[in-house]
Amino acid sequence: MTGALLVLGATGTVGRAVVEAAVEAGRAVVAVARGCSGLKALESRHPDADLTVVRASVSTERGAAKLVAQLRRLGRPIDGVIVALKGGSDRGRILDNGLDALHRRIDEDVAPHIAAARQLLPWLAEQSTGVRYVVVGGPGSTTPWAGYGHRSVAAAALRMLVRVLHEEALPTGVRVQLLDVAAPARTDVNAAHACPQWPRVQAIGQKAVALATAPRGVLVAPVIDFDTTPRSRPRAAPPRDPDIADARVLLESLTSHLPKDFDR
Repeated sequence: MTGALLVLGATGTVGRAVVEAAVEAGRAVVAVARGCSGLKALESRHPDADLTVVRASVSTERGAAKLVAQLRRLGRPIDGVIVALKGGSDRGRILDNGLDALHRRIDEDVAPHIAAARQLLPWLAEQSTGVRYVVVGGPGSTTPWAGYGHRSVAAAALRMLVRVLHEEALPTGVRVQLLDVAAPARTDVNAAHACPQWPRVQAIGQKAVALATAPRGVLVAPVIDFDTTPRSRPRAAPPRDPDIADARVLLESLTSHLPKDFDR
């Protein structure tokens, strides 16, 4: 049986884009999410795809262990994993919001990745060597995100967590990577007010799938920074001003008759 791509957080903004990119690439997908309605919508969106949905949560170690048990029963070989978990969207200054807000961000944005990795990585190592495990990160991991200080701290923690997991998983044969996206994703919903450097969510999904399905013999870096630099468009030539053009022709005509030793 052909191996599938396992997507955690498959019904989130980035998760849906990952599933779409995988389906377009002709890959089988096992989509995992907590909400039943979101999974049903995913099935409706891709009626002809080789798509298996699994309702599960990795917010706790118990939930992550339950997911692995479900995957074992499913019996579907997994060729790669993409983790696109989404935390909260609260904002504010750390000096204003305090410890409770930071605890909440760590609990929602970092802890589920630890729970998922602790259960999934040993299971993946049992299947075959070289499986890719790609985590999609968000803004603020290297540069503070103004107004979202708690999220910046959590994003930086996730970046280091993946680097640690990369090293610890190397002996098992599983290759852990972070696709670090330094700007919010541009979607159809926010396109009207999105900044120019925000990457299209479809491009994020395509890059994540490319990393997760890369040839197994290729060495991988623990962190891949997603390029959010807007592609510059070639500058159009300025409109031709006939008066300036005629003046230039006249000047060239006059100077062509000057003596060769004339100091211009």
